[in-house]
Amino acid sequence: MRNEWTRRTVALVVCRGVNLSQTTANTLMACQSVTAVMDEQALLGLNPNADARYRQRAMAYFEQLKESQDAWEVCAEALAKGIYKHAGLSAPQQQLIRECLMKWLQCQLINPQPEKSFIRNKAAQVLALTFVMEYLTLWPKFFFDILSLVGSNPHGVDIYLRTLMAIDAEVVDRDIMHSPEATRRNTLIKDSMREQCIPSLVESWFQILQTYQQSHPELTCLCLEVVGAYVSWIDLNLIANDRFVNLLLSQMSMEELREEACDCLFEIVNKGMDPVDKTKLVESLCQVLQTAGFFNVEQEEDVDFLAKFSRLINGMGLSLVQSWTKLAKTGNVKEAADTLQALEAKVPLLLQLLVHEDDDISANVVGFCYDYLHVLKQAVMLAIMKKLTYDDEYNFENEGEDEAMFVEYRKQLKMLLDRLAQVSPELLLEAVRRVFTNTMQNWQTAPFMEVEVAIRLVYMLGEALPASHGAHFSGDAAKTNALQEMMRTLVSCGVSSYQHSSVALEFFETVVRYDKFFIVEPQHIPNVLMAFLDQRGLRHNSPKVRSRVAYLFSRFIKTLHKHMNAFIEDILTRIQDLLALAPPENGFPALLTNDDQLFMFETAGILIVNGESPVERKQAMMRSLLTPLMEAFGLLLAKLLQESDEERQAAIADCLSHAVGFASRTSKAFSNKQTVKQCGCTEVYRDCLQTFLPALSCPVQRGVLRSSVRSFLHRMIICLEEEVLPFIPSASEHMLKDCEAKDLQEFIPLISQITAKFKRQVSPFLQQIFMPLVLAIFEVLARPAEENDQAAALEKQMLRRSYFSFIQTVTGSGMNEVMANQGAENIEQVVFTIIQGAVDFPDPVAQKTCFIILSKLVELWGGKDGMTVLTLSECAVTLKTIHLKRGPEFIQFLQQEYLPSLQVSPEISQELCQVLQEQDVKLLKTYLKAFFQQARL
Repeated sequence: MRNEWTRRTVALVVCRGVNLSQTTANTLMACQSVTAVMDEQALLGLNPNADARYRQRAMAYFEQLKESQDAWEVCAEALAKGIYKHAGLSAPQQQLIRECLMKWLQCQLINPQPEKSFIRNKAAQVLALTFVMEYLTLWPKFFFDILSLVGSNPHGVDIYLRTLMAIDAEVVDRDIMHSPEATRRNTLIKDSMREQCIPSLVESWFQILQTYQQSHPELTCLCLEVVGAYVSWIDLNLIANDRFVNLLLSQMSMEELREEACDCLFEIVNKGMDPVDKTKLVESLCQVLQTAGFFNVEQEEDVDFLAKFSRLINGMGLSLVQSWTKLAKTGNVKEAADTLQALEAKVPLLLQLLVHEDDDISANVVGFCYDYLHVLKQAVMLAIMKKLTYDDEYNFENEGEDEAMFVEYRKQLKMLLDRLAQVSPELLLEAVRRVFTNTMQNWQTAPFMEVEVAIRLVYMLGEALPASHGAHFSGDAAKTNALQEMMRTLVSCGVSSYQHSSVALEFFETVVRYDKFFIVEPQHIPNVLMAFLDQRGLRHNSPKVRSRVAYLFSRFIKTLHKHMNAFIEDILTRIQDLLALAPPENGFPALLTNDDQLFMFETAGILIVNGESPVERKQAMMRSLLTPLMEAFGLLLAKLLQESDEERQAAIADCLSHAVGFASRTSKAFSNKQTVKQCGCTEVYRDCLQTFLPALSCPVQRGVLRSSVRSFLHRMIICLEEEVLPFIPSASEHMLKDCEAKDLQEFIPLISQITAKFKRQVSPFLQQIFMPLVLAIFEVLARPAEENDQAAALEKQMLRRSYFSFIQTVTGSGMNEVMANQGAENIEQVVFTIIQGAVDFPDPVAQKTCFIILSKLVELWGGKDGMTVLTLSECAVTLKTIHLKRGPEFIQFLQQEYLPSLQVSPEISQELCQVLQEQDVKLLKTYLKAFFQQARL
């Protein structure tokens, strides 16, 4: 084994010598190391003109070197030191080397037995290294000299092909790292070869492939390998032509050549080239292969060949994918469509290979399969993006049925895009960024539908790629950077000035969707604020845009109020005209509707309350905001009382209602951290109450006025705390006069709210108002109605529910005295209505409430109180009535659901149900008393 290693090392030194020193020099160096004294005469034996005696002597030295146990050490040292470099040799010495190599090659032509394979490989490597060093300067006819020498001799052709592969390894192989100097040299070599000799080399390859395919298949295979290696950097037309391709295809049918021919075609397909040309090349090859029957993989039994063939198909598929991707990115629609069609045509063959029982064959096409799925997702995304685009006929100012259908269609497309985002979020993000970036670069000249859909896609990313904890600008760096970059472009490129309303809307929608962006980059806030406030937003010529922007502006301010302190005064000044109450007699259309103004007042309130101004300044700004409303309200209310025309009355009442609503909306700005009292605004809201409450006694348009003032009272109960209590009795008195079912139904929640919030603070008031309210409810419920008047029946049902809900609130607030002080007769009437509600009315919601009330009353009056006995008596009657109507179903409900939920033991449950089924009601009443007394323990 050691001798073999020595022989190979010697061969390496001999053959590698051209690069490190020279063959002769390295050999002599090694011999000298072995024999201690260099025999200078041995050098003469390496000269091609040396006589037989010197050649014999040189051979003896080489044999001695090969057999020596220490020769490998000597050779390694010679390699490491590199004593005899090519550049250090004289011109005659370099010429001697060339002559020596050609002489050796000539000898191979007449040698009946070729050298061993590793010797031929090393010789080829020596020739290749010599070529690299001398081709550009000393030996420009290197290939022509070799070709003229070897001719058609098989041994010579073998060395020629091996040399070409060695040259490829030295000059082209991308897996080998080269210094910048070597890289420049290699580039010059390839350029010179393309210019001087490549056509001749290609012609020699064709002749070799054609000549030796039958007689010497090993040479043909080696030549196919050469073609595959060189095709990556030579003119493809020299190879991809009819005569070459036909020859390769014919060799794919030859058992000894087919695998190498397949590999050669694979390298041809993999050559980098224009995407359109690549598609044509792949399609032409596929057509020929299919015609020749190679696509019938089920009939092919040679799995080794199929493994090569599947690799070829994988290469073809990946090439088509790359071509489609390039064409799609550059906007070549027709060419991209043709390439996609070619790609889809390969899918049946892909699937046949993917499901093949041989795993190697299947594994070879996994890359194609993966990339094809990637293309499908991209193609669908591109189709969705295209179909999201408005057409020229869409009527934005007067949307009809066709427009509604398109809006619905857009929603379906969005759902599809969301689904794709779940599969490939990175792909969607990149596709949107590409479309958006390209469009924003020339938005001034782009059609509105392209600009709108580009911004729309960014907006849709918000739901397609949901943010962690609601933040799109933290977490995943790729997504964060992409979104941040797109938002930066959106707010700084000037597209907010685009004149079409659809683009304006999409701009503001997207700004608000990603309002957290401005926390990360607050420097963009001033520019966006101006867009909201000027003709791009709140003063846009489209009412639709103005209306939507009013809402979006309020959301924007809510999120970023901490960053608004420097702009509060300026914003309030700029929107002052948008906060004015439009009088009903004004015939000029307002910029904003009343509903839009609600958002403006809320926005103003948020700015004032959350600003960093002193309390005195907040108080002054809030009074400045609300005083015009109060002044206008007083004037309009007086005008309403004098107006006789019903239509005018309705218009004035509507305006009064809006004034109250605007004031109420400002109060939404307060919070537990910023209360009305802390902001110094208690007095101004008390003034509002004093201004608005007289409207409750207005004899005309009572429904509208009462509803608005009642809503304001709800807000003040929350905001003013106990400061609102002095206004409640008077307000209640006015609201209970001349009530309708709807009035009472809306009034009861107000009283319930007061009861739940203030509890014993309002006990005296509740005791005073309890029976008047109850009697008013009874009176309305007792009014006759038409038998088929479903609206009236529904109103009574809802009032009855509200009534029971009120009683539940009172009993649940722990104010026993409110009902206890109403007198036995009144309470008996109330309890009767509760029992009636639990049994007689087929309203499950009301029944549930009534049973809760009854249970609470038992808990409150569970002592010696006479009311307890009355309540328990009525409970017993109620239970018997339910049992008579529902029988076993009721017993089952008690035993299996209700009583277990109260943690009543199975024994007690069984006992209660047995008593309940007895005929004697008195027995049940007695039992219930004992039952509840035991339950209290």
